[in-house]
Amino acid sequence: MTDFFTLFLLFIAGIFAGFIDSIAGGGGIITLPALLAVGIPPHQALATNKLQSSFGSFTSALNYSRLGLMNPKELFTGVFATFTGAALGSINVQFFPADKLESMIVVMLIVIFIYTLLTPKLGLKPKPHKIPHTLFYILFGILIGFYDGFFGPGTGSFWTISLVLLLGLDLKSATAETKLFNFVSNIVSLSVFIYAGLVIWSVGVAMGVGQIIGAFLGSNMVNKREIKFIRIFFLIVVALTIIKLILY
Repeated sequence: MTDFFTLFLLFIAGIFAGFIDSIAGGGGIITLPALLAVGIPPHQALATNKLQSSFGSFTSALNYSRLGLMNPKELFTGVFATFTGAALGSINVQFFPADKLESMIVVMLIVIFIYTLLTPKLGLKPKPHKIPHTLFYILFGILIGFYDGFFGPGTGSFWTISLVLLLGLDLKSATAETKLFNFVSNIVSLSVFIYAGLVIWSVGVAMGVGQIIGAFLGSNMVNKREIKFIRIFFLIVVALTIIKLILY
């Protein structure tokens, strides 16, 4: 299950996933099926997926900060709220069946897809915020953090669209902040899985190295490309997430 060739294939999957995830989220569309395809049991696949995705989200967040697209020091409230929400979600998922959320999440993602598709100027330029920043980060940090700890698919899409619609960020800045909050909720969930002894470290680290490479390339591309490119990428990833949730 973890021979060299298998690890190499998963490393390649990590590169592609890190690249996609750093631009529009949704890297799990690639990594989770890849882990399951090589015969890793579902619970261990979910746990290992959190380990490797933490590498990618950390790299993206660090690079976006270095490029000046976001400042982690200004986002402490959101980070703390996300941490709290993810911890609560990771605890509660052990007592409730997460699969019942799927139909509701699919509907929400379809709404996001249609709205973004029909609003071509969405996120092209910064706009005035519609609610106070502190209130937004507390409310959505807890809600989306809880969701990521409890279930997960589409978390990046929910963060990005919320930041654009309610805080008026452009898509570049929203994508950058999204990766910081993704990293926080990933680490919380990963801690729970480590405590449960479900992480396959050799696989997670191999994919994590790939994630670092892909995330670095993707986050640099976001900085260089126009926002219209990010919008197209975002729509593609949301559509693929919807298809994955419906088919699997």
